[in-house]
Amino acid sequence: MAEAIASGAVSAPDVMDAAMRAAETRGQGAIARLAPGLGRAGAAQPLQGPFSGVPFLGKDLGSGAAGLTPVAGSKALAARIADQTTDSDLFARFRRAGLVPFGLTTVPEFGLALTSDPAANPWDDTLSPGGSSGGAAAAVAAGIVAIAHATDAAGSIRVPAAACGLVGLKPSRSAIPQGPDHGNWLMGLAAELVLARSLRDVATAFDIGANPHAGHRPLTTGRLALTIPEGTTPEAGRAAETLAAVAKSAGYAIETRPFPAPLAIRAAETARTILTASLAEWMTAFGIRPDDLSPLSAAVLREGLAMPASTLFKASRDLAILTDQWERSLDGIDAILSPVLPRGTPPKGAFDFTATDPAAHFAQMEATAPGAAIANAAGAPALVLPVGSHRPVGIQIAARHDTDRALLALGATLAAELPPVAYPHPIAGHP
Repeated sequence: MAEAIASGAVSAPDVMDAAMRAAETRGQGAIARLAPGLGRAGAAQPLQGPFSGVPFLGKDLGSGAAGLTPVAGSKALAARIADQTTDSDLFARFRRAGLVPFGLTTVPEFGLALTSDPAANPWDDTLSPGGSSGGAAAAVAAGIVAIAHATDAAGSIRVPAAACGLVGLKPSRSAIPQGPDHGNWLMGLAAELVLARSLRDVATAFDIGANPHAGHRPLTTGRLALTIPEGTTPEAGRAAETLAAVAKSAGYAIETRPFPAPLAIRAAETARTILTASLAEWMTAFGIRPDDLSPLSAAVLREGLAMPASTLFKASRDLAILTDQWERSLDGIDAILSPVLPRGTPPKGAFDFTATDPAAHFAQMEATAPGAAIANAAGAPALVLPVGSHRPVGIQIAARHDTDRALLALGATLAAELPPVAYPHPIAGHP
């Protein structure tokens, strides 16, 4: 699309208009906010970079753009926050690469679910597009945009990528800037980048978004492990085995390893502690009370307000321990292949925000995407590739911290041998 704009085959304003029309007609709940004036003004500017003139959607959670401050799907936050007047560091890099923001995508309140209601999955509107970057994934799969901003604190890039047949990278800890205004690293759990239809675009986004020092550690063994969690559906198991077979044909040695259940449980518990404490700090800073929130978020907030400092300190220690344990778990191999959603894509409404039991809610998240929080707790990169042409299954490749570029190169090798995905909609404005 950027090449077509640069060659004059299409114009950036016409492509932006097409994206905005698609947002209105194909959105199905994926768009939290549209800013047509910002989009048209951005498309009319002199443009350069690898994504020159390509329409772009921010996520309503994470780093923001000038005129588009995220409010995390919260009416209470929306009532208290004015739009920022400058880009965050990440969006400044996106904009310098030619991306043109024109709206924000739907998230569950405070990102506390692996669905993003009311957003629908473009492959099947009874299913969720995942969460918390579900609106972003739905927008890309529906062809509203070719690429969209996404964040990941417990699987929130990878679950939507898997649900919607996209490519997504949860980058290594510290690879991508999250300041100066956002600054919410969640003690190292959170990472930001994009969702897209091609690995090439995700890799380019990493190149333009990453800090110069980031992601240069190599993969060294030429060996990969395949891990299939208990209860995986035959379809998800076959997709993981297909990707392993592709890797084997590319020259990688493949072995099978058991799902690391103790590591997954500890990572999920640590993520829950940090997310809960973060919500308490966040809401206190804005003077938001439990009564201002959904019943679920209110229950999580109350739990966070009651949390002793010793519990949070234990979580900080567990992050360091989990980082070391993840590195040790990769002894003799470069990465682990596993299905992101071994039991399938959750339906719309699968996570109930009228519920008041945080323990049951977080347990449901772990059951939906087993082990997803490991990469967050360990600060490790994890890449999702779609396997299959129609409603593909997302398979994760998780590696050691700071191997992002080598992981993307591995992904490119494997993606080149996978069938192209037949998305349900073309990309709006694409010639």
